[in-house]
Amino acid sequence: MNISVHAEADLYAVAHSDLANAVRFLAVDAIEISQSGHPGLPMGMADVATVLFSRFLKFDSAHPNWPDRDRFVLSAGHGSMLLYALLHLTGGDVSLDDIKAFRQWGSKTPGHPEHGHTPGVETTTGPLGQGIATAVGMALAERMANARHGDGLVDHFTYVIAGDGCLMEGISQEAISLAGHLGLGRLIVLFDDNGISIDGPTSLATSDDQLARFAASGWSVRRVDGHDPEAVAQAIAEERGSAKPSLIACRTIIGYGAPDRQGTEKAHGAPLGTEQTAAARRALGWDYQPFVVPVTIMKTWRMIGQRGQVDRLAWLDRYEDATPGQRDLFVEGKAVALPEAYVLAASKLRERFATERPKLATRQASQQVLDGIAGTIPGLVGGSADLTHSNLTHAKAQTPVKRDAFAGDYIHYGIREHGMAAAMNGLALHGGFIPYGGTFLAFSDYSRPAIRLASLMRLRVIHVMTHDSIGLGEDGPTHQPVEHLAALRVIPNLLVFRPADAVETLEAWDCAFEAEDRPSVLCLSRQALPTFRSDARGRNRVARGAYLVVSPEGGRDVTLMATGSEVSIALEAARLLATEHVRAAVVSAPCFALFEEQPEDYRACVLGTAPRVGVEAAIVGDWHRWIGADGEFVGMRGFGASAPAPVLYREFGITPQSVAEAARRAIARARKQ
Repeated sequence: MNISVHAEADLYAVAHSDLANAVRFLAVDAIEISQSGHPGLPMGMADVATVLFSRFLKFDSAHPNWPDRDRFVLSAGHGSMLLYALLHLTGGDVSLDDIKAFRQWGSKTPGHPEHGHTPGVETTTGPLGQGIATAVGMALAERMANARHGDGLVDHFTYVIAGDGCLMEGISQEAISLAGHLGLGRLIVLFDDNGISIDGPTSLATSDDQLARFAASGWSVRRVDGHDPEAVAQAIAEERGSAKPSLIACRTIIGYGAPDRQGTEKAHGAPLGTEQTAAARRALGWDYQPFVVPVTIMKTWRMIGQRGQVDRLAWLDRYEDATPGQRDLFVEGKAVALPEAYVLAASKLRERFATERPKLATRQASQQVLDGIAGTIPGLVGGSADLTHSNLTHAKAQTPVKRDAFAGDYIHYGIREHGMAAAMNGLALHGGFIPYGGTFLAFSDYSRPAIRLASLMRLRVIHVMTHDSIGLGEDGPTHQPVEHLAALRVIPNLLVFRPADAVETLEAWDCAFEAEDRPSVLCLSRQALPTFRSDARGRNRVARGAYLVVSPEGGRDVTLMATGSEVSIALEAARLLATEHVRAAVVSAPCFALFEEQPEDYRACVLGTAPRVGVEAAIVGDWHRWIGADGEFVGMRGFGASAPAPVLYREFGITPQSVAEAARRAIARARKQ
């Protein structure tokens, strides 16, 4: 939107201060009536946000999701009432009743912004640093989409309001380093530079020179008076032309206008109270009752919200003028549906795996899947946190994404697992991409906060996590995940897959692609595993979560239930038991979450009524949910060790012989009962 930084007076008869105060006091009043919230940021950043929304931000409040809108991320999510006030004032789907119901049950205005819950909220923020890191993914997606579709269909900015807390969190360094390396020039961070955190002055804990820090990572930086609208407008206008990502440090006063609270931590996270609210009204000349916005001010804000209709309609004209092929590619890229080409490629792979029955690590099977389907899904974009040749996430047909070369489809994230996971969320939120990224399963702890937010936001992002057990061998316990499967499985709405062979690996990928409203983690082995599946066609069995691999004739005496590399151990144990005339069923359980969603009669059929033994080279976690309180578990009791994988499995007692012995104990105990 090409608007002069001095054009506000020409466009609107209402002064900037009145527009900003409308934001401030809607926030203050909502927090006051809720008796909960953070007034400091909305009061301090109202001037900056008003300049951004009234003069620069390209948006249409009636159509908050149109593709070529600018993205606005409130990284400092505790200041949520700033965003809710702006959405309400500009005519978005946030009513005055919603404002009055701030932080209350069922309202559209929760304590921190939630994507998918409140129209106009681009991403869920609250955990500090996540917003700015996710915005890096959005800005990267804009450049990648622009490289595919051109300026006519993709030409927008990503703006962020971040606070001191966002920049103190370690993820921010990963994010700003990646953004600077890639030269994401359409990313503008407006730093609420107020020098205050919950404990008091930020000088208690940090003395960083933030401008120098960002500049060292390749950003364009400057500092302005955040309460001088013309200075803020000039800074934004000039930074929009920068080829680098931009940091504008806006010197502000937290709780601006509240005489006894402003500039102190007291304004940060508690309502102002009746006296300070009244004093702030007097100090700022806002002589109106709570929740009252004069008609002239409200009308002006609504004009701001409607102004983007011109840009949206012009974009629709350009879209209609595009060739049918260009339109189809854009729609396909935006929706990221699974085309017929993918279905055919996946079917061909499955037939090959089932026929050849290769013995290979599931990470290797995963790479073969990627090689086979790369190019069939236009929006598929891969990557790895500096472990490409270990995670095997790079398909032969993929090309790297680089500064000024954004048409590629593989991202080298560097050793930035947390930043990678958040950027993947941004790629998915922007639209047009299905991102996947690789690291070791033991490092999922570094990615976990962003994985949790992906689950909360119901995003289709795929985490490829290899070296999934003590089977990685000599690297030892620092790299051997034992508790990570259990930790990931407890995150709601997250699909955790641990495939047992090449066919299951393909099916797990297929499930992850089909899961449009939740993220997936593919936990893959380093060591080679035999392919036991030989069914070349038919239903995706991994999609049921668990299924019978071996069902003995005449019933079963015991059920051996395993995941991943331990399914082959369970199969060997079943053969040992068969020599003793013990009928052992074998169940592969690649995804507990999907199994839990199956009908009760299906689960009962798979689990049976015989005693059960669970087998997994990890801690027990919630295994007793499936094997029962009296079930046996063969797995890890503590951390691993440094040794070759076969030695570790032997020393930790995860062997066919150990499983067979556990089965005998379970059978004997059941008979006594």
